[in-house]
Amino acid sequence: MTSSTPFHPSDGDPVPPALRGFARAHADLVELHEDPAHLVARHRAPGRRVGLVSGGGSGHEPMHAGFLGLGMLDAVAPGKVFASPHNRQILEASRKAAGPGGVIHVVKNYTGDRINFGIAAERLRLEGVEVRRVLVDDDLATESAETATGRRGTGATVVVEKLLGAAADDGLGIDELAELGAAFAGASRSLAVASRAQTSMHTGRPSFELAEGELEYGVGIHGERAARSIPRPSTEELVARMLDEVIAGLPAGPDEVVAVVNGLGGTTLLELYGLHELVAGGLERRGIALTGSLVGTFVPALDMAGFSITLTRMRPEWKTWWAAPAITPAFPRPTTEETV
Repeated sequence: MTSSTPFHPSDGDPVPPALRGFARAHADLVELHEDPAHLVARHRAPGRRVGLVSGGGSGHEPMHAGFLGLGMLDAVAPGKVFASPHNRQILEASRKAAGPGGVIHVVKNYTGDRINFGIAAERLRLEGVEVRRVLVDDDLATESAETATGRRGTGATVVVEKLLGAAADDGLGIDELAELGAAFAGASRSLAVASRAQTSMHTGRPSFELAEGELEYGVGIHGERAARSIPRPSTEELVARMLDEVIAGLPAGPDEVVAVVNGLGGTTLLELYGLHELVAGGLERRGIALTGSLVGTFVPALDMAGFSITLTRMRPEWKTWWAAPAITPAFPRPTTEETV
């Protein structure tokens, strides 16, 4: 088997130079602080009273730094590849992001993230800063009594950050935002599949092997293997199966959803738009209206070949927040007509 060594700098950790390159490329939107590493949005809505902070391991770009800016996040703490940020990073990011009404942490449901955001929150409270946590736990693949930690946080994180950011821009208080964030996360479910593992930065080879004609059904964004491999069905059959499971996993609510078709790093836009067409058609046949879409690579696992489907049931009062403009490095910017 041939290797495919990533194009990282030859000497050491790839994360610091990547952060510097990101900040340089988007200097009009974000500001990098290197000790400890965190990024801050240069602009925020004047009506926002509560800051929004998120973070997590690197290797999932553009999440989270790509969603810094007007309408979304105020600060981000990036960890090493597939590793939680240190609590000191989160603390410094939160200090800069906190508004007069405090700060909300948007945390994906992983043990390291929960611990480090928790430590930072305790320190902030000692400093007199109000803090609330919004936990994102959308991954159906880990919804099992055998999984002590519960569902992982995956693709729904982007939806939560978008809706919560727009609500914060409306000047809502910290308790109301925390309640809304929990509702956004609770209305979301995701499922991911992969046909090839991510490339190991050390060996240049896939981190795990799949047999010919097999598919990992239920992978995680840190390259975690699925609970099972399945014979690879046709793409149409695969999307139908995934839709059935995600819809069945959603709580009761309006028959309207936002759908995210997310690439895991090694999947082309040609594939993703074709998958979105299948998702949209499948929703229509099931009597579910598509009120919003995101198609692209938003929450990858380095260069894993695969995709995830996220659905969020939309309440009528949430639609304005979804449609509100967001000016960040990675969230799709509205057209001129949409902002008029």
